[in-house]
Amino acid sequence: MNKIVARYADGRMVKGTTVDFFPTKDLFHVSVTENGATRLVEVSLKELKALFFVRDFSGDPKHVLANDFDSTKPAPGRKLKVVFADGEILVGTTTGYQPGRPGFFIVPADAAANTERCYVVTAHTREVTFI
Repeated sequence: MNKIVARYADGRMVKGTTVDFFPTKDLFHVSVTENGATRLVEVSLKELKALFFVRDFSGDPKHVLANDFDSTKPAPGRKLKVVFADGEILVGTTTGYQPGRPGFFIVPADAAANTERCYVVTAHTREVTFI
């Protein structure tokens, strides 16, 4: 089971767990628990900006995201900068980015961030560049 935060291109957000996300499928489901009740939300991949795989749902509000790599550790994969259509910037590494594909995974440069990895939906990016 993966803890995820699904961030839509229109700004909406869904937090929960998923067991059926596959980058090759158009739909997946998120189990959302609120006020002791659990409901299943169907998510369309094409509506998402990105799908964040997180350590926990609250994160550390005091943590300031650093888009810098740890110079003492080699970065696995290729270093990449993603600028989303809404202006948000994510820097990390990837082993699977290819222009023209619907999406790709990126591991954030900030190892202390709450996000372990992220599936970026290419259609909702402004710019993707290797650094």
